Amino acid sequence: MSAERIGIVWNPSKVAEHEIRAAWEAAVSRVSGPAPEALWFETDPEDAGLGATASALEHGCDVVIAAGGDGTIRAVAEALGDSGSSSAQLGVVPLGTGNLLARNLGIPLANPRAAFARVLTQHASPLDLGRVTFTNAAGVEERHGFVVMVGFGIDAQMIVETDDELKAKAGWLAYVESLGRAASGAEVVEFSLQLDDAPAETVAAHTLLIANCGSIQGGITLLPDARPDDGDLDLLVLRADGVAAWLETMHNLVWHNGLKRMLTRSETAESADAIEHLTARSVSVALPLPLAFEVDGDEVGEVTAFTVEILPGALRLR
Repeated sequence: MSAERIGIVWNPSKVAEHEIRAAWEAAVSRVSGPAPEALWFETDPEDAGLGATASALEHGCDVVIAAGGDGTIRAVAEALGDSGSSSAQLGVVPLGTGNLLARNLGIPLANPRAAFARVLTQHASPLDLGRVTFTNAAGVEERHGFVVMVGFGIDAQMIVETDDELKAKAGWLAYVESLGRAASGAEVVEFSLQLDDAPAETVAAHTLLIANCGSIQGGITLLPDARPDDGDLDLLVLRADGVAAWLETMHNLVWHNGLKRMLTRSETAESADAIEHLTARSVSVALPLPLAFEVDGDEVGEVTAFTVEILPGALRLR
């Protein structure tokens, strides 16, 4: 049996080359059987990984490992999802601040050797790929793949307001510092929301998250029904405005969709006046004004409209 050819798409701004290669060699040394052939592809500031992944596929790689932050992982996943059913499998070595996909899937954090070992020993499992198409404030349309979540409101504004220097020093805790400012500045707006083939409705909220995975930094689960391989999108609509509404929201997250859910083994998230859980396979939104938007933890500017769809099982994750 011939050895696998594995492409490693790595972000040099996240880890030194000698460190990532040493982690790879350490993982390979502990695996029995034919040693895989590794091909290395660097990302650059102008291309988070789309081009590097295309090069890996051109070189016939059976597996493409994204070694970097959420932006690198998203780019590699997008490239693999767009490459057709014969694409290589996806591996993940989280090296960023948020590491959202890794947190949701139990992939080792801050341990590249263990993450590489997982790729080398795991059987592939299906992973859905989200696809978002949005119109930015300049009227230009963009399309991106995602594996965790997209949306506007507090989450996106928190990312915008996070200090880069603090993030470099404190990691994901830097987001906590900006969360209060983002929440206090949240303003409820009315927007058009269409789910699947249902008629569009007018919704009032300050935050809308559309997710393939439900957990964020700090072990907080915002969308308890979200599963990365169920073929559905899970939506969180937040309209809390004022102390009482925020208390209701926290009670919903911590009790109804946290401890109570564990005790009763409920399989469906509970909504409340200030927080609503929805499910769909496609979502269309038109906003009354440009709002900051995020894709897998990366702020991509302000948008005025967007559509989201889910591609069930578009990826195979190792």
